[in-house]
Amino acid sequence: MPARKKRPAKAKAKRPLDSLKYEVARELNLPKEVFEKGDWGNLSSRECGAVGGQMVKKMIEAARKTLAAEVAAQALEGFRQGLGLPLDDDLKTPPES
Repeated sequence: MPARKKRPAKAKAKRPLDSLKYEVARELNLPKEVFEKGDWGNLSSRECGAVGGQMVKKMIEAARKTLAAEVAAQALEGFRQGLGLPLDDDLKTPPES
């Protein structure tokens, strides 16, 4: 079995993941070399793992918030339909003559 390649599923995901990585590294107060030179070689496995773990926590939280917002929007639409009120889409388009 070939070795697993560590790369984002999509090429466009690399830049946001890198910025998240450095944001988390700053929050964890890692040495300046990490930010200035991108030198992760002097960090312990524990420190690097902590960065990855915090990144996953932040991504899960962002996904939960997005999902909650979508569910809330769907529930609101359901209530509007149930009460016979106009939907948000109906408010945006002018009535036909």
